[in-house]
Amino acid sequence: MDISGRTVFIPGATSGIGLALALRLQARGATVVVGGRRAALLEQITAEHPGLHAVQVDVADPASVEAAARRVLAQHPALDTLVTMAGIMQPEDWTSAGFLATAEQTVTTNLLGPIRLLAAFVEHLRTRPGAAVMTVSSGLAHVPLRVTPTYNATKAAVHMLSESIRLQLEPAGVRVLELVPPSVRTSLMPGQEDSPIALPLDDFADEVVTLLEKDDGTVREILVEGVKFLRFAEVEGAYDATVARLNASDPHAAG
Repeated sequence: MDISGRTVFIPGATSGIGLALALRLQARGATVVVGGRRAALLEQITAEHPGLHAVQVDVADPASVEAAARRVLAQHPALDTLVTMAGIMQPEDWTSAGFLATAEQTVTTNLLGPIRLLAAFVEHLRTRPGAAVMTVSSGLAHVPLRVTPTYNATKAAVHMLSESIRLQLEPAGVRVLELVPPSVRTSLMPGQEDSPIALPLDDFADEVVTLLEKDDGTVREILVEGVKFLRFAEVEGAYDATVARLNASDPHAAG
């Protein structure tokens, strides 16, 4: 994939994986717009990284998504790439009362959020040569982490959504890529930034961009080496052992 010259919108890019990828894409010649809920943080990011653009958006709010789409397209009509990065990961205990609010919030952000973003931009993307969408699932779409059941479920849904919309969008001229992260040292979960099992953020982001640059147009999933033991556990007949290994180790063993 030729990154230079692309115009990319990455909601959920005010920290962690999203911001790391945004900076790398910008460094390779892309025009990058980051999105997030907090206006002050967006202002700080654009001040610290000249040339990076920002638009306020809350993917849990349909009106905010629609307003952000209008603003992005008005300011950047050459937009040809959408990365649906926004997401949350919170622990839940289904043996105790009180998990429902967390579960509902997770579904709203992690599943409805990408759907809303896609709905807001797909018509425009169909008009752009070489347009692409990159969804963001997780290794936990394929092997469950005990403490985050709804997160696992939403990422499995994003995986199947990606597989499904690809069948419709690619014949219409919009590529669908799926980024499948493992656990990365970010603040997605408490303690994850210091997890010895998680991949260093810079290493992960560098590997992702390298894979994107090597993409010849046939790749469907962006898989760093560190996520393959999860992605292919069932295919390789190692599912039960991988579930046991994952849940006996660090609670942030996959993001």
